[in-house]
Amino acid sequence: MNTSIQAISLQGLILAFLPAAIVFGIMFRWAAGAQTVVYATLRMLIQLLLVGYVLVYIFEADHPGIIIAVLAIMLTVASWIALRPLEKKQPRLYLNALGAISVGGILTLALVSQAVIGVQPWFSPRYVVPLAGMIFAGAMNTVSLAAERLQAERDQGTPYIEARRTAFQTSLIPIINSLFAVGLVSLPGMMTGQILSGVSPLVAAKYQIVVMTMLFGASGISAALYLVLANRSVSPAPESDPYS
Repeated sequence: MNTSIQAISLQGLILAFLPAAIVFGIMFRWAAGAQTVVYATLRMLIQLLLVGYVLVYIFEADHPGIIIAVLAIMLTVASWIALRPLEKKQPRLYLNALGAISVGGILTLALVSQAVIGVQPWFSPRYVVPLAGMIFAGAMNTVSLAAERLQAERDQGTPYIEARRTAFQTSLIPIINSLFAVGLVSLPGMMTGQILSGVSPLVAAKYQIVVMTMLFGASGISAALYLVLANRSVSPAPESDPYS
């Protein structure tokens, strides 16, 4: 198979933004928070360009201390972003998110990188950093959904056990939808990238199976752990007196 990857020209990169530009226009027209999305897109562009240069240094350094520092930064940022939707942010909730994502993410990363793939050395940045990125991002999104829904349910006076169940189910909707859709509706990024680079589709499918299971596991464990830790951190809002 041809293992070369077609380079993307600057013109092609600009053309790739056309669908996004259409959505920007709609959001501006409908006053649907276009400024936030434009800001997020610009951040994405700058962050990816910068991380490309940073990863070159990380890959060449090939030092365990640097990899540990990178993972710590990723976990710190992921935990902060996870609580972005919450109206009532508390330091304890951040610690809950950090603990939940760290436990669910690091355990899954260790299992996949060492027992499933057998990465050697264990800190090999070409494996550990991309895998950690996928795992931590998946856990971050699930914790974010769980945290937002738990707070909303508790503000409505829903008992904790019922609120926890609803928040957990809600948080897993995106990853469960992905499990249903993968291979039929979508070919996820890792599988697509491997196929484009010339890897056998069967080998790519096996890697994608590992990716999907690790994302589901890390996301579910992190969300469940956050909900348990948040039991005493999220309290229902006081009921207002309709006659006051």
